[in-house]
Amino acid sequence: MKVIITDCDHENIDIETKVLNEAGIEFELKCARTEEEVIEQCGGADIFIVQYARISEKVMEALPELKYVVRYGVGVDTVDVEAAERHGVQVGNVPDYGMNEVADHALAMMLMLLRKVYMMDRFTKSFGWDYTKAIPVHRFCEQTVGVAGMGRIGRNFAKKASAIGFRVIGYDPQMKQGDRIGEAEIVSFEDLVSQSDAISLHCPADGNRDLFDWKVFEQMKDSAVLINAARGGIINEQDLDKALREGIIGGAALDCMNSEPMAPDSPIFENENLIVTPHMAWYSEEAAMELKRKVAKESVRFAQGLPIHYPVNRLEGGRYYE
Repeated sequence: MKVIITDCDHENIDIETKVLNEAGIEFELKCARTEEEVIEQCGGADIFIVQYARISEKVMEALPELKYVVRYGVGVDTVDVEAAERHGVQVGNVPDYGMNEVADHALAMMLMLLRKVYMMDRFTKSFGWDYTKAIPVHRFCEQTVGVAGMGRIGRNFAKKASAIGFRVIGYDPQMKQGDRIGEAEIVSFEDLVSQSDAISLHCPADGNRDLFDWKVFEQMKDSAVLINAARGGIINEQDLDKALREGIIGGAALDCMNSEPMAPDSPIFENENLIVTPHMAWYSEEAAMELKRKVAKESVRFAQGLPIHYPVNRLEGGRYYE
């Protein structure tokens, strides 16, 4: 089988090259992101490793030899999974490469907000030495953290928040209220919103667009903070901007936004109770190397007729590790 890396903006593909060469698998690196570019440049491949490329039904119809698409990362937004099932194309991802990093990043942003580190850093450097400007700050063991989405990363985050001393509650539509998943008690969405002093989002954007909007902000505590290290679009950013300006909630920290990259002069950035990072929660040197290694190894497994670890769709007769 032949592998094509449709697109990759990493500094190099040394890790992928080593894994694929050791397996004796032919591969090429292209620079194809649009449907037309993929169709024009990537014919003849059985396996695509993709970063941003659009793999639509149009692409699958034009390239019927395609059998497997594996993505650098967790989300498969640019791959038409339903069309892939119709065309017998296996889709895969790497959902666990940055699991610790995303949980750690969300936790770090939450702690900065709750301890008002971001605010006091700016104030102290610009105006003077006065801790009273941070009042009030509360003990972590007296506060409740809500986790929206109790998958791998959400459970990881919940464990770490609990270890610090927070009471942790979680919401997940796939889980039963009253159950305990790891360190988190599963509650309704309404209870999560109303009880939490901090809410961290760890759910997919698909099916959760504008999950947090003005109506939800009004139900939150006016001191509560919101953290998004999941996906842009889960938060209605216009409503968030208004909620921050009017003091409806206490603050927010965003690693993901609806439109990326955001311009530095974006009006929402004027809010002093907002922390923003440039979609970097996934990153550490170790996570970046693990991601590259795993997409290559998944491609090798598929090419060699072995079970893959991370199926997104379940094709009849497919080979998967549970």
